[in-house]
Amino acid sequence: MSRNLYHLARLLAPRQDRLLGRVASDLASAGVPVFPCVPGQKRPLTARGFHDATTDLAQIEHCWTRWPDANLGLPTGAVSGVVVVDIDVREHIDGRESMRRALDAGRAGVPVFTVVSPSGGRHGYYPATPDVVQRSWQAARAGVDFRGDGGYIVIPPSHTTAGSYRLATVRQGAAAGIDSDALRDFLDPRPAPRPRTVHRSMAQSEAGVVVSRLAAWVAGLGEGERNRGLFWAACRAAEHDITPATAVDVLGAAAGEAGLGPRAIATTVRSAYRTTHPTTSTASRPTEPAEAASVRVPVGAGWGLA
Repeated sequence: MSRNLYHLARLLAPRQDRLLGRVASDLASAGVPVFPCVPGQKRPLTARGFHDATTDLAQIEHCWTRWPDANLGLPTGAVSGVVVVDIDVREHIDGRESMRRALDAGRAGVPVFTVVSPSGGRHGYYPATPDVVQRSWQAARAGVDFRGDGGYIVIPPSHTTAGSYRLATVRQGAAAGIDSDALRDFLDPRPAPRPRTVHRSMAQSEAGVVVSRLAAWVAGLGEGERNRGLFWAACRAAEHDITPATAVDVLGAAAGEAGLGPRAIATTVRSAYRTTHPTTSTASRPTEPAEAASVRVPVGAGWGLA
């Protein structure tokens, strides 16, 4: 169901003495499903992660009574009607230039609203396109992630040790949605996959269910088990003939939420596919991060990064 993103922006706007549990209840009352994340972190608190998102007020009250400092997670994609473009800003990677190019090329429009993350990145919120699957993906070299079906985002007023998530800009008349496939093809063009013999047939919908379940499990992994868990999940994806590019995109986005870096993600997924299909090239090396040139031109107005 499509949500009114302007109403969502109002609910996420900063207010004095507004507790996390109260915001969770307000969102649930407005029909926006949420779930608890570890206090001060982005990792889900519950076993099924974003699959435990709910609008049930009794369940929301139970969770935030038990964990009053729990951060707020919002599942993205069709389940919430919200998709998010996540611009990463850190050493050697700055997604602002990538999004500036995408905006100039007409591959993305201005989001309805943006949120500043504790690391200094930006989250651009768009309405999900009805009846279209928009899977989560990661364009590591470009410094841009997409949170759609099979993903989630941490929302204000959640916080980490680095700072708080906070509403930054709201743009009226910008609710046109986004073509996530066109944006990925622009930011991270991929060669056509080489044909290979398929030993197990699986409908596309079944493959989507498998990779979404694996992503939910990976997103909930804790420190010390993330690499091993991602390797196991990528092996299962390979066994189900899910393409390496899809595994890097979907499992990579989930592993990023769990705290793994893009280089570790790409290396682990490649290793898993080599182990499962020793004669098959993963062709995922382009997703590995490279040092970016200095950013000289900021992204346009509406993203609030000028």
